[in-house]
Formats: sequence, structure tokens, C-alpha cells
Amino acid sequence: MKFMMVVKASKDSEAGTMPKDQMEKMFAAMKKYNEELKKAGVLVSVGGLHPSSNGIRISYPVPGEPPTITEGPFAEVNELIAGYWFIDVKSREEAIEWAMRAPDPHGLGEGQIELRQVFE
Repeated sequence: MKFMMVVKASKDSEAGTMPKDQMEKMFAAMKKYNEELKKAGVLVSVGGLHPSSNGIRISYPVPGEPPTITEGPFAEVNELIAGYWFIDVKSREEAIEWAMRAPDPHGLGEGQIELRQVFE
């Protein structure tokens, strides 16, 4: 079963304002966690995303008509994604266990991970 663990964005991840010492600590914790996923053989891929100020949104507001393009930044921080993991596990429960072991993705008590099963 494949799952995507979605790291939700925060105001700090969108602004890139995390203090350097906090960022180094968070990256070290993430590196260790990613190595654990890899060693267990469940990691498919992992990545962090640039802030939405570099993003482009493609919308389909009118059925049958061409899409529209909107360039970031996007205001709805609570709806944005800052990073992800794709994992391949034996059960939903195992996916939850791995998600619960993840370090706070923003290192400031603002982290949030959404766990979603991938259609196969």
C-alpha cells in the first residue's frame, strides 16, 4: 500500500524565515528519519518544495475552455504543501506508525502532516 505523507506549509516555510540554528536541527532530524525509512525499505521518494511564491497554479474554471494560470504566492497557507514522503507499507496502521515517528517538519511546533493513501 502506498501512502503520501504531505507536510503542510506554515507561515515560516512560506516566508523562509526559520532561524539558522533551528533549521540545522530540523534538517538533521529529517535526515535521520529519512535514513530510518530507507533502511526499513519503505521509502519510495521524499522532497521539500520551494515556497508558493515560486509556484504556478493551473485552474479549470469553465468546463471545456482552456485553463488559466495564476502565479504565486498563494495566500491560503493552511492549504499549501511544503514537502512530502511517498512510502510503501503493508497496512494503513504501518503508515500511521511511520507518520507518527516523523519529526516536527517545521521544528517550531507548527508542523502538520497529512497522510493520504495513493490509488494503485
